[in-house]
Amino acid sequence: MIHRNTHLSPQPATLPIQARSPINRCNLPSVILGSLTFQLKPAPLYIDGVLELHRQLFVALDNLVEPEVRALHFRQYMCSAFLLDHADLAGADPRYQRLKRHKADYLRLLRGWMFNADGVEAAVLKRWVESRFGLLPRNHGGALRDYEGERYAAYMADVSRGLYNANALEAQLDLLYTFCQYELQRRFPEQEHWLLYRGVNRIEAHEVLDQGENDLCRLLLNNLNSFSSDREMSGAFGDIILETQVPGAKLLYFPGLLPNILQGEQEFLVIGGVYQALLSR
Repeated sequence: MIHRNTHLSPQPATLPIQARSPINRCNLPSVILGSLTFQLKPAPLYIDGVLELHRQLFVALDNLVEPEVRALHFRQYMCSAFLLDHADLAGADPRYQRLKRHKADYLRLLRGWMFNADGVEAAVLKRWVESRFGLLPRNHGGALRDYEGERYAAYMADVSRGLYNANALEAQLDLLYTFCQYELQRRFPEQEHWLLYRGVNRIEAHEVLDQGENDLCRLLLNNLNSFSSDREMSGAFGDIILETQVPGAKLLYFPGLLPNILQGEQEFLVIGGVYQALLSR
């Protein structure tokens, strides 16, 4: 259950204007889906046109019972829809194939994020969240506050390197997110929130919007974050543990979504915004 406390300020915890874009590509504006209200009372999020464009995939998934079989069918569909095994047919420039950018796909982005949340693959993922949900990145190799500064320019350079000569990576992520939401409904139809943990150091370096008694706080998370369902494991990544209830609609990836792929990775990829969390040591 989400902590509904009376010790934080009564000011509405809306998404600050500097953390949102007025334009996105889903059914709710960023100011709503990034707010505390959305965390408390979430609604389904749909990226424009994905279900309509890939309707045949989800019709086929409806007829498959086992999650492992659905995951295999999803991976095969991705290979077919995006010609992942035929970069030449997808239009990859053969002059740059020595750079292996044509081999970048949604799985490499996930692996890259789990290896380095400030790397090139992570920049592409954060840019995708910004484009689809209107949530601006708040950190990439350091705080992103000045959108004309060197650090933001370095972030955009990472985005450009990640997308250059690649095969519709953002469209692949659209379908990955939609498949994740489909699987959450199939596997856990009654579960609206997930109790997750994140280890951090120096909470003062994070964007804490309000802090009340009993270690409850409201904070603005980066537009994409790693969390764990294992409290002890999250404690290995920081002296302070953030405990929060994450709406299923804000999950891009959960452990077991793609069985036998990304083995050993127990990270949840959580879309950001304003969250109410409990701090503990």
